[in-house]
Amino acid sequence: MALPITATYAALLAIVGIALSMGVGAARGKTKVSLGDGGEPLLIVRNRRHMNFVENVPMALILIGLIEANGGGATLLHSLGGVLLAARIIHPFGLDIENMAKLTRFVGAMATMLVILVSAGWLLWNAFGR
Repeated sequence: MALPITATYAALLAIVGIALSMGVGAARGKTKVSLGDGGEPLLIVRNRRHMNFVENVPMALILIGLIEANGGGATLLHSLGGVLLAARIIHPFGLDIENMAKLTRFVGAMATMLVILVSAGWLLWNAFGR
């Protein structure tokens, strides 16, 4: 079964993930730290930007794909995918080693969690609520 909407957002998010990964690589080159973060603030932040993406995006995409496979409508799928994409683009700008309370961090994190929660709720409703 093809999942064209999920595939579209997976591809777009892959580009975001590559950009974040490249940021880590650039920081490694600048700091000359091959493994770990060496206590370097730049590398710590860039690692966390990338790892937060890796920690959250796969679950969200799996859930969105399951919704699509179970007959979820295009409007719902594009809403979830669009919010997830926007959240994952803005979230890294809020990760700062000196300031935890940045609006982009909060909005990006909450929007990502909302996508996961709504997706899980839809799937549970679809499985048991009908």
